[in-house]
Amino acid sequence: MNTDTTRREMLKLAGYGTGAALLTPILSQLAAHAAGDAKAVARKKIVLVMQCNGINPNHLLPSGVTRPKNGKPTNDKLEEVSLKDRELNKAVEPLAPFKDRLALVQGLSGRIALSDHSANHGALGCFPANKGPMAQTIDCAIGEANPGIIPSIALGMAEKLDQTLNYQLSAAGPGKANPVQCAPELAFKALFGSVSGGNSRAAFDRRTNLLDFMAGDVKRAQDGLAGEEKAKFDQYLEAFENLRDRQAKIDLIKDDLKAHAPKLDDKFKKPTETNRLESQFDIAAAALITGLTNTVLLTSGGGGQHFPAFPELGVPVGGHHYGHGGGVEGKTYEDCFVAVRQYHCKLIAGLAKKLESVKEGAGTMLDNTVIVYLSDSGDGHHPNLLEWPVVLLGDLGGALKTRGRYLQLPAYGTKSHRTMANLYCTLLHAVGKPRDKFGVADPGLKDVNQTGVVADLMT
Repeated sequence: MNTDTTRREMLKLAGYGTGAALLTPILSQLAAHAAGDAKAVARKKIVLVMQCNGINPNHLLPSGVTRPKNGKPTNDKLEEVSLKDRELNKAVEPLAPFKDRLALVQGLSGRIALSDHSANHGALGCFPANKGPMAQTIDCAIGEANPGIIPSIALGMAEKLDQTLNYQLSAAGPGKANPVQCAPELAFKALFGSVSGGNSRAAFDRRTNLLDFMAGDVKRAQDGLAGEEKAKFDQYLEAFENLRDRQAKIDLIKDDLKAHAPKLDDKFKKPTETNRLESQFDIAAAALITGLTNTVLLTSGGGGQHFPAFPELGVPVGGHHYGHGGGVEGKTYEDCFVAVRQYHCKLIAGLAKKLESVKEGAGTMLDNTVIVYLSDSGDGHHPNLLEWPVVLLGDLGGALKTRGRYLQLPAYGTKSHRTMANLYCTLLHAVGKPRDKFGVADPGLKDVNQTGVVADLMT
């Protein structure tokens, strides 16, 4: 739609046709953009980047900051250092261009999800690691609270090439594992098939036509029913209509999709580990920029004992090898960890740079975003989860205090200690859907109030 289209002309479009109620929200957003209404245009966006194999707390230490030699902080109050005149640790150095937007957060715990390796669904859900999807994970909770056309998108890279879906990290609710799409080409076709031409466009049209037919068929069957049976059909009808409506919304923004969709190039077709992960970051950026979603989960390995190798980075062995202290020719185990960490931070910085280049409201898309970098196994290959290091990039439109800060939160067991559940409550508060409990409380902290947010991260 041309930028000189007036608000009145655009909203007039929403008054015609059977899809008027469906299309009104997105047409209103487009109208607001054309009219320069900054507040209406800005969309809060959250990106969760979860890397397997743990994040060593030492990798978050800026220059001049140390930790106890035994690695166990005992502080009972917040210890904070400004990043302004300090260098980032070499492991996260690629994030230096965004140092004034960072919060490096230490001291959050996640003992409820303790396991020998991955915390599985518990990493994002704050519940026991080995009992499956006990409840909704934070990616799905945020997507539900702050939805785009697609509430949330989960993309990743698995250890094995033939594993196209990972069901071990995300959950829509109790017993409802949410798949992480680990095949970039399939993810591309699913999200951008409406504008990619050829078979993909034809498949998109067939899917839309089929959903139209199915919704109509359910309606016709529903007319002959009453009472409880009619109520059951209401659920079927809602499901089909939701799918069909999503297709309509996607088709409505096809021009934006076409402009920003990543090219299906060699990165997609040559399935090296780095190509697969970089492709997924490209897809995530496009999905955020075009408004397909406001919530993205990006995973790198994780779930069970899935530790990809990165031969393109000079780390031809899986993370389990160097997680147990094994090195490779020319690299110690610590060198391997740092090389892989730097690579992930480069991808995060690249995503942030793309979002920073897109104007949104009175600023840029990055101004309204937070990227949360963490691991599915907390503080190490074999974690203790007394700490769960987290990097936050961005302040979510001023809702978070993340600008140039290193924080060592009160240690495990102290009166003011905070957990990963409190961090997730903080994110939900920041998107305008307050919740003071998330997941399952840690029985080891029975004398600590585990409800509420991380106050030191809220504005």
